[in-house]
Amino acid sequence: MVTNIDIGIDLGTSNTVIYIKDKGIVVNQPSVVAYEVRGKKIIAVGNKAKKMIGKTPEEIKVVRPIIQGVISDYTLTERMLKAYVKNAMEKRKIWGRPNICVCVPSGVTEVEKRAVEDAVYRTGAKRVYILEEPFAAAVGAGVNIDSSRGNMIVDIGGGTTDIAVVSKGGIDESYSIKVAGDDFDEAIIRYLRKRHNVLIGAASCEELKCDVGSVYPREKDAIGYAKGKELVRGLPTKIAVKSSEMIEATKEVMDLIIDAIRNTLQNTPPELASDIAEHGIILTGGGSKIFGLAKLIEEQVGVKAVLLENPELAVAKGAGTARQYVKENPDKR
Repeated sequence: MVTNIDIGIDLGTSNTVIYIKDKGIVVNQPSVVAYEVRGKKIIAVGNKAKKMIGKTPEEIKVVRPIIQGVISDYTLTERMLKAYVKNAMEKRKIWGRPNICVCVPSGVTEVEKRAVEDAVYRTGAKRVYILEEPFAAAVGAGVNIDSSRGNMIVDIGGGTTDIAVVSKGGIDESYSIKVAGDDFDEAIIRYLRKRHNVLIGAASCEELKCDVGSVYPREKDAIGYAKGKELVRGLPTKIAVKSSEMIEATKEVMDLIIDAIRNTLQNTPPELASDIAEHGIILTGGGSKIFGLAKLIEEQVGVKAVLLENPELAVAKGAGTARQYVKENPDKR
């Protein structure tokens, strides 16, 4: 049975992305909520809330309600989703309650999956369909899912890295680790603290990562600037950081991701593995945008890796266009 999907959602640790057929991506906002501690009144969501990180008084908290691809605060997630779905539906007049397909990491439990499903139902959805992120990423990347050819997807999000081998309309082998883009940030913060005695915040770290973040040597060492405070004197400071230092800072994180890719390949049937060796690995997710990732995977694993254009949008696009691959929950609302 082919299902009509009105809205596709990538409910990510870092960002929530929403896709509507014929309109494309209509929402791409940080999964961040600012609220008053007393009464939990929502003050801001998305970009507005993210700008408040580290800058609020004690009575206001700014949090990510999704941690490592799993809902950590159900109420805040529900309210955030309601705001985003309402925004999406206004972009295109969807009459009645929409059918929504939402993605989850491949390693989540049934309880965690049900929590996501319930939160989406509370946005006013008529039906909710759950799809695993790497499968949705494959659909969004334009992979011919129904082909017998094996395709490997490595989806590096904010909280999880999901790896899957897909063929004949399904997942043949999958692996999920709770190591991803946020771990790059934490590794950079730790490195600067240890090496330079400087503490930087999340926003400064993200800016530095975008400017000179690297996992593979550049032709010429790039230089960025970290803005934070000295640990000894506690005074504001700004230091120059080389891209080669970023490679050193993120090495442990990349080693874990590389090991996960190797493990998945080792468990993949030989015929599908040979397809992957011939056609390469597809990289999706916002975490895959760090400089040199494809080159490092090719060097370490021995298989060509291809980075999509706008890799952070692939999962949501796949969720919104995977109509023949979603299955209805027998416990329908």
